[in-house]
Amino acid sequence: MKYLGYLLLLCLLPIQVLAGEGRANLFIYHRFNEPRYASTNIDLETFREHLEVLKKKGARVVRLGEVVHRLLQGGLGNETFVSLTVDDGFRSFLRAFELLRQYGYPVTLFVNTDAVGGASYLSWEELATLHGQGVEIGGHTASHPHMVNRRDGETREAWLERLKTDLRRSREAFRQHLGFVPDLFAYPYGEYDFDVQSLVRQFGFRAAVAQQSGVVHDASDLFALPRFPMGGPYASVASFREKLAMRPLKVLSARPASPVLSGENPPVLELVVDAGNLIAEQLTCYVSGQGRGVVEWLDRAEGRLRITAREPLRGRRGKYTLTAPGRAGGWHWYSHLWIRPEIDESGY
Repeated sequence: MKYLGYLLLLCLLPIQVLAGEGRANLFIYHRFNEPRYASTNIDLETFREHLEVLKKKGARVVRLGEVVHRLLQGGLGNETFVSLTVDDGFRSFLRAFELLRQYGYPVTLFVNTDAVGGASYLSWEELATLHGQGVEIGGHTASHPHMVNRRDGETREAWLERLKTDLRRSREAFRQHLGFVPDLFAYPYGEYDFDVQSLVRQFGFRAAVAQQSGVVHDASDLFALPRFPMGGPYASVASFREKLAMRPLKVLSARPASPVLSGENPPVLELVVDAGNLIAEQLTCYVSGQGRGVVEWLDRAEGRLRITAREPLRGRRGKYTLTAPGRAGGWHWYSHLWIRPEIDESGY
């Protein structure tokens, strides 16, 4: 009877608990102690404090590749992971790497190969040494383009062929200089659409990370994994602690699914969320540069809602960020990226 009672209890548990409530909080950095580049920089002392927070909390810090491996092999279970990633391969990474070695934490470095050896970039020799010391290296294209943008008069076929040429050049550079081809990818500027995702899959990458904030869970899109940016005003220790504690706000479907804004502005986003573990009436949307957006529940029992900004989005990239407290405590987070390719943006 005791055994039958145990089986009955299992059957009554919520499905999401049986499926596992594991998560991975990914963080993205770019430059270290380079205050000229305020929006993507973090000073070394603040970065050291980030690592100290991880140490004091006993966080399980793993390479991004391990998170991806677990997702591909069935999920994260009920465990919580943290992955630290760095984009672009600037030489200032060497300053951060010394701290990472002191704390014994792994890191994943995404490299755009055309820049290697440039004035402010790591050389191939330095990258080879770092890889030998355990740094996981991922692809970041060759030329760091805005991958969703077509040139004037460029057909879809010509655009995709240009991207393929860029990815081939990157792949061959890694093979020639490091002796291997990375299987993890980071979209330059965090920008992607369905065609870009498909192309990255075709080139044999296991997963790709973007730059919209959020928490990875078992049902996350492997080719649009979210990361919390840690640069400029978002790099404070308080912000890091807050993002480290976040749990996933699980989105079951989104319409439109593509982040490229091609219709009305402000865009209307319709979501179906797993609201069972949320205090749904306290769900809030924040719009980049505007404050709170408008949240309309279409069917709270089914988790269906409609979200829009109060004003048109003005920048090249914007986000609708949803947060809600959980019934078991803590906060849940999801961010939907919007891209306006017609807005020019030069440099990085």
